[in-house]
Amino acid sequence: MVKESKTGSRPGYDDIDLGRLLGVLLDNKWLIMLVTALFAVAAVVHVQLATPIYRADALVQVEGKTGLSNPLAEVRSFLGEEPKAEAELEILRSRMVLGQAVDQERLDIAVTPARFPFVGDFLVRRGMERPGFSRRSVWAGEYLNVGELRVDHEWLGRALRLVAGESGSYRLYHGDSLLGEGRVGATEHFDDGAIELRVAELEAAEGAEFTVVRRTRLAAINQLRGRFSVNQRGRDSGVFNMTLLDEDPRRAQRTLSVIGQIYLTQNVERQSAEAEQSLVFLEEQVPEVRTDLARAEDALNAFRMEHESVDLNIETRSVLDRVVDLDTRLSELEMEQAELSRRYNASHPLYAAMMEKRNNLERDRERLNERIHGLPETQQQILRMSRDVEVTQQVYVQLLNKIQEMSITKASTVGNVRILDDAVAQPGPVEPRKPVTVVMITLVGGFLAVAFVIVRSILNRGVESADQLEDLGLPVYATVPLSDDQQKLVRRVKRNNRRRGRSVACGVLAQNAPDDTAVEALRGLRTSLHFAMLEAADNRLMITGPSPNIGKSFISVNLGAVIAQGGQRVVVLDADMRKGHVHTAFNADSKGGLSEVLAAKAGLDDVIRQSPVNGLSYVARGKAPPNPAELLMSERFGQLLDALSERFDLVIVDTPPVLAVTDAAIIGHRCGTSLMVARFGLNPPREVDVAIRRLESSGVTVKGGILNAIERKAATSYGYGYYHYAYKTSET
Repeated sequence: MVKESKTGSRPGYDDIDLGRLLGVLLDNKWLIMLVTALFAVAAVVHVQLATPIYRADALVQVEGKTGLSNPLAEVRSFLGEEPKAEAELEILRSRMVLGQAVDQERLDIAVTPARFPFVGDFLVRRGMERPGFSRRSVWAGEYLNVGELRVDHEWLGRALRLVAGESGSYRLYHGDSLLGEGRVGATEHFDDGAIELRVAELEAAEGAEFTVVRRTRLAAINQLRGRFSVNQRGRDSGVFNMTLLDEDPRRAQRTLSVIGQIYLTQNVERQSAEAEQSLVFLEEQVPEVRTDLARAEDALNAFRMEHESVDLNIETRSVLDRVVDLDTRLSELEMEQAELSRRYNASHPLYAAMMEKRNNLERDRERLNERIHGLPETQQQILRMSRDVEVTQQVYVQLLNKIQEMSITKASTVGNVRILDDAVAQPGPVEPRKPVTVVMITLVGGFLAVAFVIVRSILNRGVESADQLEDLGLPVYATVPLSDDQQKLVRRVKRNNRRRGRSVACGVLAQNAPDDTAVEALRGLRTSLHFAMLEAADNRLMITGPSPNIGKSFISVNLGAVIAQGGQRVVVLDADMRKGHVHTAFNADSKGGLSEVLAAKAGLDDVIRQSPVNGLSYVARGKAPPNPAELLMSERFGQLLDALSERFDLVIVDTPPVLAVTDAAIIGHRCGTSLMVARFGLNPPREVDVAIRRLESSGVTVKGGILNAIERKAATSYGYGYYHYAYKTSET
């Protein structure tokens, strides 16, 4: 038979109901608050115990113009090609700069003092000195200063344990192996000279331990680079902000200052090197130009003597001045070309721009040469010779001036970098940011708690209303609220089982608290059963459920008590021969029950017991047999049920879970009416549906359902409502 789900405004159990989720959060508010509070406490503890990190910062400026007057610098200026800020940033981060800082500050030597577990650093920061119970830990006022540590390659990165001794002595270990002993201030050798160690200072009590490691230079550089950062302020400002993080603010300030000085020094050396190269080049050109000048002057004098002092007219003088200017500029470009050719290839933009400028000047000179060809021969000769003299003379003078400028520049090179703000450590730690960290971790805790509650409610969504069972085609005969009195009775019974000295007369809720809302709900079930069993083939009622621990026995016993109080004779048969516990409600033993009857070890009259409730009898499960299902399939079980039906008005059979074993399907064939119990919030609708289908596949029809242990929760109030009310008799 195919069951159709009812439709309506109420969400199905596969949908996400925001109202229900809100109710789930309200139901679990104490759990959420507890988890959030635990995270908040953990955050406070964390920020108190975490090692504070300090930041040192400095400000440097890289000027666009270097102040270096040489041909290469002039060409760069002409083309607008100045050193890029990105290049300077990479220089600051380079191993060239950071490696020198590692060497100067000996950052490749790491010294770690042994601390008291968990809170040692915190106590030392609070200035706590060595207590009497501590031996190997290092406390406030105790320190180790390693003056020198040289190791062979195989010892790089390996931890050495230094233990302070008496009167300035110490012992050096690798793991638990003693490498030797030494004294403060002396250079000691260990492991056949593979380790050379000089301890400059050791201020610690005997037994205090330090871990000393000589890291590789590359590892120290990478570690420093991870704590060092530099960025440009603004766009193309040339002002760089350098920061360095460290646990020790003085070390951070000192190391950052060293990095700034190294960067400044290498910049000055780089500028000075350029001046030196230009000076060498110019000095190489001086002898050649001087020789060319002497040769040109001798030729001009000889020509004048031969032609008796030929003078230039005004037009020729004008042409000569222009030719001299062009040739002088071409000579300068030839020197620049010679210097650029040593640095760049012909495809470089600097070299190409210089060649284009030279070609333009040569074209201008070609046009002047055409004008010169129109002059008289004597004027042409004197013009050419005068041009050679004047051009060579100007080039020679310029060379001497350049040499003088380069010499001054080399002697006074300051580079294009200056330190605006010296390195300084900020007074307070930058990590952990205590308020922010506490707030963030607390929020994370609250979020995780909320997520856990929501995910759990979605994944473990049990039945929460009778409507959900009716959607499965199962009529709900009763919704039984969770009883606080019943829980108290259960606890009393359990205590009684542990302490045999005190006795509980009866653990039946209907007998002890007849006004309880759960008992009232069972009275309503009694009325519904009266009409439901009118068409039944017998007076047997099977109470079953899909899983254990859903309250089947509670329903069976208390329903039987309520019906018995109405004047009928009722017997409750505990057919769960594996784990049945109907007998516990009556403070009795399980032995001598159903299993003994089915095994022909006892008669029916021997196992029927009278309960403290008038009209209510019960049959315990008996001793657990090895083959319960086979016993239930025997004819003895059918004969037992027939005998009980004759003696009593109603036979209530409490069965094992449907989805656990097949006993319920066997029993259902012998009972005219079957009811399915589902526990609120525990059994998902799908599980109930599977249990019903399993019984139906065995030929057992489930007459209706009982929703047990309903709790008053915000989730159900928002989603489905809650309809049970206490209505007790007034004492006035």
